[in-house]
Amino acid sequence: MKVSIIKYNAGNIKSVLFALERIGINATVTDNIDELKTSSKVIFPGVGEASSAMKYLREQQLDKVIVNLKQPVLGICLGMQLMCQYSEEANTDCLGIFDNTVKLFPTNNTAKVPQIGWNTIYDLRTNLYKGVNENEYMYFVHSYYAEVGSNTTAKTTHGLEYSSSLQKDNFYGAQFHPEKSGDAGQIILENFIKL
Repeated sequence: MKVSIIKYNAGNIKSVLFALERIGINATVTDNIDELKTSSKVIFPGVGEASSAMKYLREQQLDKVIVNLKQPVLGICLGMQLMCQYSEEANTDCLGIFDNTVKLFPTNNTAKVPQIGWNTIYDLRTNLYKGVNENEYMYFVHSYYAEVGSNTTAKTTHGLEYSSSLQKDNFYGAQFHPEKSGDAGQIILENFIKL
């Protein structure tokens, strides 16, 4: 099985590689279009800023490639947000796979921004969560969130309720970091590899 991790100058790729190695998968980090097209699974990770990430994707023509992939694709954190329609972060038009808008957590809220640490996911509704309990704790690091919409497959509350995961066709997204979320996160990665 060929698993590729999209290289687009965003952070956090090493922890994804190590998490995959723990489940017996050797993945390749690449921005090569042919490699991405011929992979069995593609992971779109990321810690970074939306507009500079989208700029790089457009320069490398990866924006056109990603939206046309037919194999299972998993966007993690910024990767998921970039698969949405639009992000308030630097007023960024994103890939438009999911019709959700990405917004900044309100700072007048009682919840701290950014959200850093463990929080629960609930209302789980995709094969990624087979064997994962409702209200399981996952690890989050983010200041922006995807609104709840028709593509929402899990929710989390941090001052307000938002999408902690999304799915449309072969595209899956997780706002949390499964690679940093212990046994439950490992189950999610294993489930993605089995899709």
